[in-house]
Amino acid sequence: MKKKLIKALADSKLMQTFLAAPSPKWLVFATDIMVVILSCLLTYSFSPIGSGFSAFPDSFFFSPWFRISTLILVYVLIALLVRPYKYIIRLSVIEDTYRLVLLSVCASLTLSLISLTSYLTLGEYYYNIWNVFVVAVLSFSLMLMIRLAIKFIYMSVAGVAQRKRRVIVLGSAINSFFLASALKSEFEGRFDPVALLSLSSKKMDTTVNGIPIVPFKAEEVKKVFHYYKCDTLLFLSTQIDLMRSGTADVFLANGIHLLMLNQVEEFDLNSKTMPALSTHVRDINIEDLLEREPIKTENPVISQVIKNQTVMITGAAGSIGSEIVRQVARMGAHDIVLLDQAETPMHDMQLEMEAAFPDLKIHLFIGDVSNLERMEHCFQKYHPRYVFHAAAYKHVPMMERNPPEAILTNVLGTKNMADLSVKYGVEKFVMVSTDKAVNPTNVMGASKRIAEIYVQSLFYHMRRTTDRPSTRFITTRFGNVLGSNGSVIPLFRKQIEQGGPVTITHRDIIRYFMTIPEACSLVLEAGCMGNGGEIFVFDMGRPVKIWDLAVRMISLSGLKPQEDIKIIETGLRPGEKLYEELLNEKEHTIATHHKKIMIAKVRQYDYNEVCGHLENLSTLVHNGSPSHDIVAEMKRIVPEYVSNNSIWQEVDKEVAHEAKKDCMTEINADVK
Repeated sequence: MKKKLIKALADSKLMQTFLAAPSPKWLVFATDIMVVILSCLLTYSFSPIGSGFSAFPDSFFFSPWFRISTLILVYVLIALLVRPYKYIIRLSVIEDTYRLVLLSVCASLTLSLISLTSYLTLGEYYYNIWNVFVVAVLSFSLMLMIRLAIKFIYMSVAGVAQRKRRVIVLGSAINSFFLASALKSEFEGRFDPVALLSLSSKKMDTTVNGIPIVPFKAEEVKKVFHYYKCDTLLFLSTQIDLMRSGTADVFLANGIHLLMLNQVEEFDLNSKTMPALSTHVRDINIEDLLEREPIKTENPVISQVIKNQTVMITGAAGSIGSEIVRQVARMGAHDIVLLDQAETPMHDMQLEMEAAFPDLKIHLFIGDVSNLERMEHCFQKYHPRYVFHAAAYKHVPMMERNPPEAILTNVLGTKNMADLSVKYGVEKFVMVSTDKAVNPTNVMGASKRIAEIYVQSLFYHMRRTTDRPSTRFITTRFGNVLGSNGSVIPLFRKQIEQGGPVTITHRDIIRYFMTIPEACSLVLEAGCMGNGGEIFVFDMGRPVKIWDLAVRMISLSGLKPQEDIKIIETGLRPGEKLYEELLNEKEHTIATHHKKIMIAKVRQYDYNEVCGHLENLSTLVHNGSPSHDIVAEMKRIVPEYVSNNSIWQEVDKEVAHEAKKDCMTEINADVK
């Protein structure tokens, strides 16, 4: 019956008008004064005989009606000063209560002062002090009751009219309480907190601001949410570590939708901006649940280095390159040269940069890094001081089928950019590498390792042959980036949207993940701190099991893994391995001032020997030699390159046999 009445009120035109706009201030003021008048009449009607208006019965100024009028006038004047009517009743209680108390106390003190003056001058109290007190208590109580009644009616009707979403708030600490109270007081919001889920498993029989506190027990989660007719949990961003530790999986397994409140400066239950609190609430995504701490770099030295400089970014239209462009632009670079061969993404990047940084000089240069003449023209024209080299082919199965292209772009393209950087006096050359270059099992990883070897050997060669190397070469090495082109997460999202199945290559495969902004900020920081010849390795936190990633993403979509969406293993792709390493087994690291950046101590290669190998690779590629021969030469340069699940595994045997034969020849020569 109660619910039907509330729904009828919510649907009525009168109530819709009430919900749409606050009552006029004059109406609230008039109501308050009527309450004061009513309180006076009640007080003096029920006062004992002789305690009301006995003195000076024939005097106009001491007549009952004049005294009551004076009392009301005092309340009117003080109400105009205190202004308890200016706040929207349905949006405030604490501030209203404070103003009403102030009104009652100030009016009572004023009336008591008038009575005391009357007693001192005329020998008779103008007002009975007890009556003054009773009027104050009655007025305060009635005005507060009216406000609470309006607030209660609005809360009940607005909740039905706006169809607020019922949520349970995680935690019973002060911040969780403030969140629940703020949402409950937020009438134009989207959420109705119906309970606080205590992180303690102890049973509680407590309510806070009318919101019950219930204990958290993994085995009873479904029962609790069913009891409160709710399917959504809301938690604070400060509780994300708890959710990452496995708590989120408990809720997802029970079909509970997860919402997170982004961090806000403070909770103010009476702030006029409180209705905007709901806008800070968002759906949780898979990136939030990765078991890793966000990486923050706020080194002012980076901005000082980049500011007012000419910076070239290769692969500027790619996921990594484009983010480097954005961050360099925010640091105040004077000129930014965007170099890429993808025309449409470059055009999109140009429009974005012109809109975001209209005063910045952006230069688009379409070209392939493997085209030496074209690249030299770019260096001649812009003379960059810093080069961030992100251009590369990164798709493992694609490069496994096309080794010549991996050599042309990843190896010879890097060589072109490095050589031109030396020729045109670039101060720093920062190469973006990959964790797949460590103990490579595929063509892509091996090509990036060869590129690392070349730029490092070039730097040490210059240091030995010149007093002061003109260009410092730095390499940065990290794993998968979230949301990048070809990343597994966008693929899973697309597969889930299409109804499945979600495909993974192996149930036990794991990967390291980092967001694109994090990776690029570390690239910039490593580039600024590097003195040349270093290979910087990033601490990417704990690796993620891809199967668990798929399960969580399906659950976050409100679906059940293996019921609504199937997960299918397709087998490892050519060149793929179960886990990626950031360091070779023979390598070790040394710390830097940044806890997330380390320097890998790697084997140094002879520059002339490396150049000989690269000359061989170049000849093989440009002569159209079989990919078999190209891969064999790559394995000679990088002995730890052992193919996995690939057609090139046969080459390993040939190269191993060749190496054994050469070793025996050397032994025989030594014996002779």
